[in-house]
Amino acid sequence: MDARTVAIEALKQDPATSSLRRSLDFYYGDPARDATLDAFYARFLTAGDLAFDVGAHVGDHTGCFRRLGARVVAVEPQPACSRALRTLYADDAGVTLVEAACGAAAGRIPLAVNTANPTVSTAAADFRRAAQGAAGWRHERWDAQVEVEVVTLDALIDAYGVPAFVKIDVEGFEDAVLAGLSRPPPVLSFEFTTIARPVAYRCLDRLVGLGFDDFNVALGDSRSLLLPDWVPAVRMAERLRALPHAANSGDVYCRSGRRRP
Repeated sequence: MDARTVAIEALKQDPATSSLRRSLDFYYGDPARDATLDAFYARFLTAGDLAFDVGAHVGDHTGCFRRLGARVVAVEPQPACSRALRTLYADDAGVTLVEAACGAAAGRIPLAVNTANPTVSTAAADFRRAAQGAAGWRHERWDAQVEVEVVTLDALIDAYGVPAFVKIDVEGFEDAVLAGLSRPPPVLSFEFTTIARPVAYRCLDRLVGLGFDDFNVALGDSRSLLLPDWVPAVRMAERLRALPHAANSGDVYCRSGRRRP
């Protein structure tokens, strides 16, 4: 086994990170998925670029961005996930780990942790309320809470530079993350869920105000843009509004006039 595989197996056995077993099994060790991920993000990143991975979880996107030759600032507030990221990327000088949540202003906030499914841990109380009783979400339980530091995207830009691409995946807290951004990167993505569509609409409004003018979407984990042509925000909002509940989630991709990948 290579060093990464050995580290993953150790993380799965470590009581401090064993809750991440399902995520580690899903996101690592599948070369076909890695190749699909790399091909998709190669349109946004090239060697030498800087990327922000906001809501890095166990770092599969961080790994993808590194394979493309980009430097990565991985932002992750969950202690177990941060421990995993430190282990997996300890010897990689191209990865900087920021153990914090991203939000509208610096400070501290409570993070609701889903210990059985840490990938949906969230700082958004409205998101948890929307999940209650919703098809596909009824079994989710946020059964722990930690207080975490908050950093803004603007502060990250001050510290590390303007990224070529920002990925935001923070379970219904995406609008708060964007509220802390005043200097837009060329390309950005944010996750949406069909149980919390108003969050996505607020994100679109914010991004238009920041100068983003082209939008596309990928559903689920497909890493395939749904629309043949990029569309304005109003049409993207219509697309999201028309999605059936069963679509569940996806990522909206946004680009400004400064770059057309």
